[in-house]
Amino acid sequence: MRNVSIETLDNTPRPVVAIGNDYADGYLLRRHHHRRAQLLYGSTGVMKVSTPQGDWVVPPQQAVWIPPKMEHEVLMLGVSTRSLYIEPSAVPVFRQTCEVIGISPLLRQLLIEAVEMPLTYAVDGRDGALITLALMEIGQARTLPLHIPLPDDHRLLARCQAFLRHPDIHQSPQDWAQNLFVSERSFSRLFREQTQMSFGHWRQQACVVLALSRLSSGESITRIALELGYESPGAFSTMFRRLTGRPPSHYARDQEDSKRAKG
Repeated sequence: MRNVSIETLDNTPRPVVAIGNDYADGYLLRRHHHRRAQLLYGSTGVMKVSTPQGDWVVPPQQAVWIPPKMEHEVLMLGVSTRSLYIEPSAVPVFRQTCEVIGISPLLRQLLIEAVEMPLTYAVDGRDGALITLALMEIGQARTLPLHIPLPDDHRLLARCQAFLRHPDIHQSPQDWAQNLFVSERSFSRLFREQTQMSFGHWRQQACVVLALSRLSSGESITRIALELGYESPGAFSTMFRRLTGRPPSHYARDQEDSKRAKG
């Protein structure tokens, strides 16, 4: 099915409903939730998914897992999506929070095929086997570190949100502790308790996730690196590759390829 809402198809008597949608650049799906779990895959562009627990950025040709009834909103940056909406009883893996997951070549092709299937596909036929295989692939997909967790503590939350508006890799735990009127040791303990990360790891991961959004809009690697506070594009690229497994130039090329394809 293409360019329809799950709300009109939610009662379909099948464990999985597959839908493809095309979105204008910058389109915002406002806060909502689904009864079914959702695997949201973007074949082009970048998606930014926000929940009360934090933000996730989804690179081209990867996906985000959204559990049943999880409130979320999605900013679409030039995205064509393929989604599987999965009955809670058929969910292949126990995930309580959103996660960006890597999509294998096999699962990518299965998602493309699933959208072309009849809505009430034959469960015991080829289409049913395709869905079963897709669920197995989802179950073993690896998680990608593209999450910015947000704390519940209101003082720390405000400071994190300020950082996300103006990220700087050189901001130090000493500065944050002083701003919150606590010792550096107390700050470090609070930060880890609230985000399950050290401050340094969170700072780096936030910079990478935010950089992905900027790469998707066509900004140069050099400009992004310098504005994030890195001494050189090379230093930024080294850190980026360490966290994502790929250099920023890989995502810049994806964006150029997408633009050429649309042109």
